[in-house]
Amino acid sequence: MTWSQRMNWAIEYIESNLDSDLSIENVAKVACCSKYHFHRMFLANFKITCTEYIRRRKLTLAAVELLNTSESIVDIALKFGYKSPNAFTRAFRNIHGINPSNARIGGNSLSSYKRVCPPEDNKAGECMNYKIIEVPEFNLIGKSKSFEFESFVKNGPKFWKEYVGSKDYEKLIQLNNGRPCPITNSPLLTAYFPKENEGQDEFLDVLGVETSSQDRLKGFETYTVPSSTYAEFNCTYKTSMKTNRYIYGSWFSSTGFERDDNKPDIVAYFPIPFRPINEMCVRWWIPVIRK
Repeated sequence: MTWSQRMNWAIEYIESNLDSDLSIENVAKVACCSKYHFHRMFLANFKITCTEYIRRRKLTLAAVELLNTSESIVDIALKFGYKSPNAFTRAFRNIHGINPSNARIGGNSLSSYKRVCPPEDNKAGECMNYKIIEVPEFNLIGKSKSFEFESFVKNGPKFWKEYVGSKDYEKLIQLNNGRPCPITNSPLLTAYFPKENEGQDEFLDVLGVETSSQDRLKGFETYTVPSSTYAEFNCTYKTSMKTNRYIYGSWFSSTGFERDDNKPDIVAYFPIPFRPINEMCVRWWIPVIRK
């Protein structure tokens, strides 16, 4: 099966069940992958989280129901998964700019979010070099925070920007004095650990440095990165997010590799003295299963 087929199955499932309780876990099962991988693939392909896509599609159809039926607002709210009229009104107003009762009157401008189209497997795309490597187990010490995918898109960059400006961050980078470490060859790393919590779409985001010890230091946490096969991609800080979108939006589908679901994505940073941060070298390690 191709990733285009998987995404098509997922979109078909979502569109057929917008008037029911949709869970990302079930959508990911339809796409035959983990929630973590599905979230990444969906965001990379469609530039929107799956949760937000479902919300916008539900509220698009709810507006149509308000205009074309005589069903009560309460019944329409329940039909599209909102257990209280107030929650439905808030969500509706966020998307359409007006309350449901005003939308029913007619003559008001409403938003419509169209159904997305799965990517084509045979379309021409950009070329990016990669290599497959084996990385032994190592430890990572640093600062961590759990994010849901949707909250990370909105709040993750702001949280880490504030942390990098703190005294705690200064203590973190002093742990290895900015020196390259033996396994990752990098002075600073980010690891994204998948978390398959029931009913939650979370991952653990860790900013830290490689360490040879499992000891815990005050103010920091230590995590073990298991040995894994990784696909390695190199880019700059400026193009790092574009590279990640390429990996999850095109590379997996074009190569046939599968993501090793229990392992973390690793980002390594290589600062260049006296050069702007956007020119900093960045390396992605994406855990894969050999085909």
